Amino acid sequence: MESCASSANGSVTITKLSSFAISLFLMLICSYFTSTEAYDAPDPTGNITIKWDIMSWTPDGYVAVVTIFNFQQYRHIQAPGWSLGWTWAKKEVIWSMVGGQTTEQGDCSKFKGNIPHCCKKSPTVVDLLPGTPYNQQIANCCRGGVINSWGQDPANAVSSFQVSVGHAGTTNRSVKVPKNFTLMAPGPGYTCGPAKTGPPTKFVTADKRRVTQAMMTWNVTCTYSQFLSQKTPTCCVSLSSFYNDTIVPCPTCACGCQNNITQPGTCVESESPYLASALSGPGKSSNTPLVQCTRHMCPIRIHWHVKVNYKDYWRVKVTITNFNYRMNYTQWNLVVQHPNFDNLTEAFSFNYKALTPYGGLNDTAMLWGMKFYNDLLMQAGPLGNVQSELLFRKDQFTFTFDKGWAFPRRIYFNGDNCVMPPPDAYPWLPNSSPSPVFSFLPIITALLSLACLLAYA
Repeated sequence: MESCASSANGSVTITKLSSFAISLFLMLICSYFTSTEAYDAPDPTGNITIKWDIMSWTPDGYVAVVTIFNFQQYRHIQAPGWSLGWTWAKKEVIWSMVGGQTTEQGDCSKFKGNIPHCCKKSPTVVDLLPGTPYNQQIANCCRGGVINSWGQDPANAVSSFQVSVGHAGTTNRSVKVPKNFTLMAPGPGYTCGPAKTGPPTKFVTADKRRVTQAMMTWNVTCTYSQFLSQKTPTCCVSLSSFYNDTIVPCPTCACGCQNNITQPGTCVESESPYLASALSGPGKSSNTPLVQCTRHMCPIRIHWHVKVNYKDYWRVKVTITNFNYRMNYTQWNLVVQHPNFDNLTEAFSFNYKALTPYGGLNDTAMLWGMKFYNDLLMQAGPLGNVQSELLFRKDQFTFTFDKGWAFPRRIYFNGDNCVMPPPDAYPWLPNSSPSPVFSFLPIITALLSLACLLAYA
């Protein structure tokens, strides 16, 4: 009996150890894969804030000004622009709007005289286009939904519209806050929290001699996740240097793989006779990229070339190439992480701004084009690229060309993290060669864990 009991206990112990070992193995495997989360390391506090300011009461509701603030340092909203949705808490209707419009009117058949602008329970609002008559505009409206980033162009990082709401409360106690806010910019990617009552917004008059305030203010915060925005990356990085003839291309299938057999039309050759028909095809007005056929299949490629080595300086050439035949990138920007940005001397044809969210650590730079010169990245073709050179001063304690130090740690294009080549593929100095690196840490961790379990078994 004792032998049977000990055998049973041993089987249970082995089963538990096997389950633990499998779980630990899966955790270690998962630790090798990176994920794109809502948290932005170079811009940890970046978000889009929506302010709903009730400016006055009406006989059956109120008039509000809704303002969208893009507090993100480098991520902007490009054409065709934002669309904002929500769900009414009661049976509210929109009587009229200024500076914006709903995409659908809904069923307003129960109204006989004055017909509301929108009767939908869950309306969706879009910005008006440039050229809208002045009597339909308010401040910060009518840019087609385009909002620039706060770090790049704060004057145009705001968008507003005015809405007159009926069948709603007429006091601070009876009015109900809308819920289930959604923001498309222009596609998915943003997640909005619940609206919260905040201190009433204050407004300074034009002569700056009087301050007024809203009757009530609600705030909604929306954060971005690249994982929610798209299933695949949108850009990749290639590398080269003067000291090595090797050109490290973007990783193969970085943004997808060529598959014109099962998915025809995913890409088109640059000299294909079918290019013109593909551009005018069914997806002409959509946001679906039509990219040039490449090994990486990315709409955007950033190439970092270590160009020249001087006595006290070193020089880099950065080239951004557009492989998307359906997209012009206006107000594009690039965010680059490299430890030598604390000694950047000059960016020759790009604007530069240091991003220092962590105090004294200055290793991240935002670069964007100069207005009317190279702030527009044209669609794929002969003009589909922009380039500049960066001049760095050497730091005698940190500078080296060894082990790929001269190449960036991470690159973002328009806020999206780009796929980097693996470190062991970087161009190496002629007198050095990459050696395979193998980490024993996961194995040691697993062995220690099993040893502890066996000790207490």
